[in-house]
Amino acid sequence: MRRKQFKAESKKLLDMMVNSIYTNKEIFLRELISNASDALDKLYFRSLTDNTVLLRKEDYEIRLTPDKDARTLKITDNGCGMTALDLEQNLGTIAKSGSLDFKNQNSEADVEIIGQFGVGFYSAFMVSRAVTVKSRAFGADEAWCWHSEGADGYTLEQCEKDGFGTEIILELKEDTENEDYSRYLESYTLTSLVKKYSDYIRYPVKMTVDTRVPGEKEGEYVDAKEDRTLNSMVPLWRKSKSEITPEEYNAFYKDKFFDYSDPLAVIHSKTEGQATYDALMYVPSRAPYDYYSKNYEKGLALYSNGVLITEKCADLLPDHFSFVKGLVDSADLSLNVSREMLQQDSQLRLIAKTVEKKIKNELTSMLSKDREKYEEFFKQFGIQLKFGVYSDYGLHKDELKELLLFISSADKKYVTLAEYTAAMPEDQKSIYYAGGESTALIEALPRVEAVKSKGFNVLYLTDAVDEFALMTLGEYSGKKFVNVCGDSLDIDMGETGDEVKKLNEEKSELLGFISESLGDSVAAVRFTDKLASHPVCLTTEGAVSVEMEKALNAVPGDSSVKARTVLEINSAHPVKEKLIELYDNDRDTLKSLSVVLLGEARLIGGLTLDDPSAFAKELNSLIL
Repeated sequence: MRRKQFKAESKKLLDMMVNSIYTNKEIFLRELISNASDALDKLYFRSLTDNTVLLRKEDYEIRLTPDKDARTLKITDNGCGMTALDLEQNLGTIAKSGSLDFKNQNSEADVEIIGQFGVGFYSAFMVSRAVTVKSRAFGADEAWCWHSEGADGYTLEQCEKDGFGTEIILELKEDTENEDYSRYLESYTLTSLVKKYSDYIRYPVKMTVDTRVPGEKEGEYVDAKEDRTLNSMVPLWRKSKSEITPEEYNAFYKDKFFDYSDPLAVIHSKTEGQATYDALMYVPSRAPYDYYSKNYEKGLALYSNGVLITEKCADLLPDHFSFVKGLVDSADLSLNVSREMLQQDSQLRLIAKTVEKKIKNELTSMLSKDREKYEEFFKQFGIQLKFGVYSDYGLHKDELKELLLFISSADKKYVTLAEYTAAMPEDQKSIYYAGGESTALIEALPRVEAVKSKGFNVLYLTDAVDEFALMTLGEYSGKKFVNVCGDSLDIDMGETGDEVKKLNEEKSELLGFISESLGDSVAAVRFTDKLASHPVCLTTEGAVSVEMEKALNAVPGDSSVKARTVLEINSAHPVKEKLIELYDNDRDTLKSLSVVLLGEARLIGGLTLDDPSAFAKELNSLIL
């Protein structure tokens, strides 16, 4: 027996491995299975040129053997095995990777090697008080045993082992108050971890499990042993599209992403070149219950050669496409030594950029080829696209604007901005919109009635983010967005414009009295010719509309943002003459009527009354 110490700095590095580099103890099984897969790859690669390797591809396997009584877990493979020198170099020097050396030596061949850092093996010490490795290199007559109980060093001696390959024996730590190491001896736990992290290892991961089978008598069941393959081996995303049925795509989605509904769309692509990866992504048919909450986590699952690296890599999805579920499998990413985190490099950014482009192309295709399906999608996730236009100071507005839909007053159906502008009359100067809690409330707005009477369509904005998105866009196809309830409404009401201007000048004292009677409730009062049949309406001055004020005030915390509201009185309505008469003869009644008219304007606009009691009092005074 030869007892040796780990090489320089290895003790410190081993301590870091166990306590710092890996954040999740269950990762150890992924690392050891990946190493076993590499050993099988090396022997299979050798078999292509060496006729002495008589194994068929289907003969290669990885086997897990838990032993609750001995408190051990064995991971066995029939791969290339290791000599004494290999054991000393690969296991005696932490961060020495035989897999990396093998890949470098065969750089011209298409060899996929998972473990390239030389540190994954030592993750075993997170769950083990001692680790034993018995290995016999292919073609060698003797086997060697490497044993270590941690940073104090290791022993290396000759041993007996049938056949070539490697057997790793983990002597698990005792359970503590905070950690249940015994669970790694349970068949259920081992099966779950293989499915989670190593489901797509190309070789079978097998384990003998206890089961119940029918006995000789009817209704009788007896205990038995069953040799079970725990992994599926062939990733769906690496198959050709022509080999996969829609049912298989849907079944994979439901199983992996825990949804009971079929997805609306599947995006399956293989990209080569600067960014080489396979991607399988889905557009869900409905938003998850927590999608619009802070608890929702976006991201695609990230695999490296079929081995799960992280379940949700947020960097692969922009926020406006955060509803997409799926995965990316790439061998070219720069990972850190534990493979748990990504290095921020150009390769990752390049993949993210192409993923974003593929998602947009799929949505664009759905919009043009299957409008009904796209509208179904938009009802679920359209708000997120509009947030994408508004967020990041409009960075993505040009990318997303063609994907937006809004309800139009023309037939109360969704239209794109391109469809709206294509239907505009020649004399229409702007794209008109109005906001409210529902299309019915918006439809009843006095200004909407006036704009529609001119033959112009109005976009109905019912989501809080809508107006912010349009303000970020600024214009579309050279046409500015104009709020019909704002002070920039540019419809031409004929010769009445000059008459209204003159009326406001002549009755400035009346308007001032009404404004003073209403106090801070309005910023101004004026006559207008931009109403059809309604006596009054509430409009705004400046950039902040009433709907924007409501949206901003709904955000937690104090909000000092307030819309400058204006009470507009229809210059062609009989109420105008009544106001003039009361100003000359009964100003007390005029005060009451002013409060009632403001209340009416607020209610028509879908707003609440500031003081319902005061409103009722003034209304009663007019009735009685």
